[in-house]
Amino acid sequence: MHKIKNIKALAFLISIIALFSSCKNEFKGCEYIAYFGGEIVNPNNPYVLFCKDNEVIDTLKLDKNNRFFIQFDSLAPGLYSFKHEPEYQYVYFDKNDSIMVRVNSKDFDESVVFCGRGEEKNNFLMELYLKNEKDKSNSFEYFDLNLEDFSNEIDTTYAKATKFYFTKKEEIKWSEEFDVFAKASLDLNYFSKKELYPIVHKIRTGKDVIEKLPSNYYDYRKNIDFNNVELSNYSPYVMYLSYMLNNMGTINYHNHFTETDLALKTNINKMTIADTLIKNKKVKNTILNNIAFTYLLEDQNMANNNKFLNCYNKISTDRSQKNEIITICNAIKMLNVGNALPEVQLVNTNGKEISSNTFAKPNTVLFFWTINAMSHFEAVHKKIIALKAKFPQYSFVAININDSQEDWINTLNNYKFEGITELHSSDFENIKNKWAINKIHRTIILGPKGLIKNAFVNIFDSQFEENLK
Repeated sequence: MHKIKNIKALAFLISIIALFSSCKNEFKGCEYIAYFGGEIVNPNNPYVLFCKDNEVIDTLKLDKNNRFFIQFDSLAPGLYSFKHEPEYQYVYFDKNDSIMVRVNSKDFDESVVFCGRGEEKNNFLMELYLKNEKDKSNSFEYFDLNLEDFSNEIDTTYAKATKFYFTKKEEIKWSEEFDVFAKASLDLNYFSKKELYPIVHKIRTGKDVIEKLPSNYYDYRKNIDFNNVELSNYSPYVMYLSYMLNNMGTINYHNHFTETDLALKTNINKMTIADTLIKNKKVKNTILNNIAFTYLLEDQNMANNNKFLNCYNKISTDRSQKNEIITICNAIKMLNVGNALPEVQLVNTNGKEISSNTFAKPNTVLFFWTINAMSHFEAVHKKIIALKAKFPQYSFVAININDSQEDWINTLNNYKFEGITELHSSDFENIKNKWAINKIHRTIILGPKGLIKNAFVNIFDSQFEENLK
């Protein structure tokens, strides 16, 4: 178990020990009984979602001490996740494991500590995750290096991570089922860097090394199971396949197309390759949805979107009502130029509910922010103040998303932005689904009749002001 870092953590551990001591007799007669609980310090909302394969199994309400707890009489062994919006992490249960977790929402990943039966392997997975995240941050500059130096750097890091993996595997003696995720977390971080290198190197240095890669550079791909259902919702696996497909999908295009056309052709190519490479429907649909979601974040050219979605619909077999791509597609269709903006309910600084239909007055710019991106929050408000002086015929409305109302108000109290209407979305899923809000740089412009003039524009685009004329 990790060292205890402070008195609060010690107090929490003592309470957990007491809990498991009182429950130990219950474990003896139950082969599949499982407990999951814990404490959320500085909670963003009053709930924790317990999930399997992105499906919510249970919604756990925090008590007055910000703690949650649930008992399962039957919980199948495997990888689960717990979400305290907007963050999430994984937790693995072997048969008869019972696990508690402590998390501080202000420093989510770095604060996660597991205790109870099954703690060792979960703390290992968390520690390896943090090592990988630190490695990603530290190794970004390596992409500037020539191939030999780049390979030496990432090979050295991989060797250290592999030694850590084998040491913990021998010490904890975890199951083969858990090892699928442990090994994937180890290997796929390394493989992802190899996939990224030729693309990022060209972007950062202008040098194309694709033709210079040795013939055995991608040999590790031969050992990857592209149809592993167990890993189909595991982030390192999904991200690796996305990097690989992006690498394979763009390799033949180089500079022969405009940026917009290149994005379309690349992503259609990626889906086609995925269709050929991945035979398992669940894995294929997961990867296709990831490709589609990422593409729809970046490109809002309506003609291109239709071409892309036609290809997506031919390949994907995911017709479920919970398919987020279908939701985004439907939202995009409703946001065409000349349409009325779909209604959502917002809250003003006095706590009064405001309908978005009140934006029907001529000329309105809607922009978005969250306290999770404070540099954007400050930059976008400064940008809007400058635009307000140049375009007085427009009203400017700031909409806070994905934060608690308390945090929203507290943040605004530290600033004074004159002439900007500040509103808060208390139902992020609703505004995301109706307005296809997937990134905070997004801006919506309403024209003289209060109808959509441009629903997909980046406020920091160099040509943004042309949309206001």
